[in-house]
Amino acid sequence: MSAVLRVPRPRLSLQLATEAIAARGGVILLAVALLVFLAAPLATLFIRSLEDRAGVFVGLANFTAYFATPAFARSATNTLVFAGLTTAITVPLAFLFAYAIQRSCIPLKGLWRGIALLPILAPSMLAALSFIYLFGNQGWLKFVLGWFGVSTVYGMPGMVLSMSFASFPHAVMILLAGLALSDARLYEAADALATPGWRKFWTITLPGARYGLISAALVVFTMAVSEFGVPKVIGGNTSVLAIDIYKQVIGQQNFSLGAVVGLALLLPAVAAFAIDTIVRRKQSALLTARSVPYAPKPERLRDALLLAYVILLSAALLLVIGMAVFGSFVKIWPYNLSFTLNHYTFGFEEAGVEQAWRNSLVMAACCAVAGTAVTFAGAYWMEKTGLDRSRGFGWLRGPLQLLAMLPMAVPGLVLGIGYILFFNAPANPLNLLYGTMTILVLSTVVHFYSSSHLTAVTALKQLDNEFESVSASLRVPFYKTFWRVTVPVCLPSILDIGRYYFVNAMTTISAVVFLYSPMTTLASISIVQLDEAGNVGSAAAMATLIVATSAVVTALAFVLEAWLIRRTQAWWRR
Repeated sequence: MSAVLRVPRPRLSLQLATEAIAARGGVILLAVALLVFLAAPLATLFIRSLEDRAGVFVGLANFTAYFATPAFARSATNTLVFAGLTTAITVPLAFLFAYAIQRSCIPLKGLWRGIALLPILAPSMLAALSFIYLFGNQGWLKFVLGWFGVSTVYGMPGMVLSMSFASFPHAVMILLAGLALSDARLYEAADALATPGWRKFWTITLPGARYGLISAALVVFTMAVSEFGVPKVIGGNTSVLAIDIYKQVIGQQNFSLGAVVGLALLLPAVAAFAIDTIVRRKQSALLTARSVPYAPKPERLRDALLLAYVILLSAALLLVIGMAVFGSFVKIWPYNLSFTLNHYTFGFEEAGVEQAWRNSLVMAACCAVAGTAVTFAGAYWMEKTGLDRSRGFGWLRGPLQLLAMLPMAVPGLVLGIGYILFFNAPANPLNLLYGTMTILVLSTVVHFYSSSHLTAVTALKQLDNEFESVSASLRVPFYKTFWRVTVPVCLPSILDIGRYYFVNAMTTISAVVFLYSPMTTLASISIVQLDEAGNVGSAAAMATLIVATSAVVTALAFVLEAWLIRRTQAWWRR
């Protein structure tokens, strides 16, 4: 009997040793990748900010000179006003919209939710083009501006309107989650005390959604601070920090001053991220083991008012998207509104947009496939293997988690400048990546890594570590457990990550605007180029094409997801 028990031990020990080596190798690869493609470019950006244009160390002289200029005060003030107004408008609108879906009995909630998320499929410049069609010098509704004492849509008014449209779905998603759960016992106690509805809202609903409101406000504020496309298209002469970076790097080739402006742009984003982290730590659970989930009860007047609001806001969102689509199919706005495809043929044949669209499609597909694989594998190594079983690598958990969350606090423009300075250095052996599609994919994956990593970690944490332990005791290799158990169970989250990467890669502009070459021009960048050339119709056509592509791929992804889940997760069904 004892001889029988001794036979598998060496083989089991060899298997565990092999798995430990593979796990350690994965952890090391993840750490090296984050250091090379995230930490090193940011460190290079900081070092360059301390040098002059010739590369001579000057300390804080660049900061002192730039902060003392009237241009910095003007741009910083405009940036904060722009972000503040956008936040003040977007968050209340999104909160009331999310409240109508989660806390009322209005019909067709799925339809309204879908319409609210449509702007995610569009580049932010689409809203700017639509508002030019609507409220510009030749706009249909330009007379409406006079009601509010606004003389022109160009500048701060148009920037705030466009950014509110672009950031609205992000705030709605956060607030939908913030309002999803509540303890019904609180409302029952309030009803027993004959508490008025408005008092229940102020004393129960708002405090319960406090964290969601703060998170939504910080996300919208950070998006507005780092936004480049909207100020570029509809900003007019209103200077913001994002435009200053573009002018310094592209216009004047002053990388030292561009690095200074980039670090200045980084400060509000880092402050918002720090506040969000502090608030998250203080957030307490809304539901306990004794809680009763809240379900809204029909109230005719409340539901009617909220339904009217949701319909009105949904119509406004569809109008903005529809206006850009309409403008791409008319000959000369607003003088000749006959149907034409000239804006599409001009963009494809003369402006080279066909290549730009293909490049975006290739980049988005590469980000969806490679980005999803790297993100999920990295999260798996951190959560399930190397940092739990390897005592010598346990100290890496904290630094890796910090690096994984860092992209969330780094604006895309700042990351793009860091990539220029780091990868374009002649002494860097990775210089061969500069100007290629590879660096566009890398920068995009890194830019959107944090949210994808959190999604993967959340999915993996739902799996008990006993799966790996049982597999090891049965001498099943870890990669078989990963492929047969971990991936099928986490498949919905994996597909969500891929869809997230694809859509953002199609619409992004902030990081890649500094990294593309004539052969790797992207569709989102071509919108800015066409608008600068005065071809607003062709720019609207390119934006429409991006929306259509994102929508089609998203629909196909949902169909694929349903098919894969039906085949791989049949064990869920009884």
